[in-house]
Amino acid sequence: MERRFHSRTAQLTRQLKNMVNKLLEVNGVTLRYAGEHGIVTATENVSFSVGEGERLVLLGPSGCGKSSLLKAIGGYLEPAEGEIRLRGRAVREPGPDRMMVFQEFDQLLPWKTVRGNVIFPLLASGRATGELAQRKAEQAISKVRLTAFADAYPHMLSGGMKQRVAIARGMAMEPDILLMDEPFAALDAMTRTAMQDELLQLWQDTKFTVIFVTHSIQEAIRVGSRILLLSPHPGRIKTEVDSDGHDHLQANGLRLSEDIHASLFASPAMAEET
Repeated sequence: MERRFHSRTAQLTRQLKNMVNKLLEVNGVTLRYAGEHGIVTATENVSFSVGEGERLVLLGPSGCGKSSLLKAIGGYLEPAEGEIRLRGRAVREPGPDRMMVFQEFDQLLPWKTVRGNVIFPLLASGRATGELAQRKAEQAISKVRLTAFADAYPHMLSGGMKQRVAIARGMAMEPDILLMDEPFAALDAMTRTAMQDELLQLWQDTKFTVIFVTHSIQEAIRVGSRILLLSPHPGRIKTEVDSDGHDHLQANGLRLSEDIHASLFASPAMAEET
């Protein structure tokens, strides 16, 4: 018997919630860019929506266009077809309502302290100035538990601490969506697990909306409340998985992991049979 990822009732409940609290809409988006051997189609006719307070994960193998989708939502890549709308407005350029956290440790300004890195986008965007910018920065730094390192420079921090600074910088801007492109991929296993815990605790405290890109099935189950599975190049949505309430180390999470793996790597012939 074919195992189902979630019940029809749960799916309808989530769809109704998204209709009421719809924050982001991605409608028929095809992304193309110039590659070494010509035009590359990164994604094809991708559609989904994100509700406020969701933790949406884009999961798929390398080259499926998940990072390209994140860049398009951030306003850094213009769709060849389709459109992206945030709060009903078309996304045409980057803005402070969408903040990105990358996997690279060198995304911080090396000549600025932790506090300076968090304050900088607030001042540069005009989102806050003076004492208000200072207060927002201090609050964000406190949330990621780096107050003791507020005056430290990036070269004095571990990789995990640098990522916490990047997250604090994004959170201080109070964006509509925090966009995270494999932010923990370069960390060792123990630090990566700790960072996942910290991200989930931060979400519990603030209920911010996050779109998280990863190629790790276990990380997707652990971090996400909903997972979109993308097919190999060019990226298309294969299916949607309700992962909220699943523990990646418990029986329900392990079964879900097996189902996701089977879906991602099923051959076209197998997909047609099911």
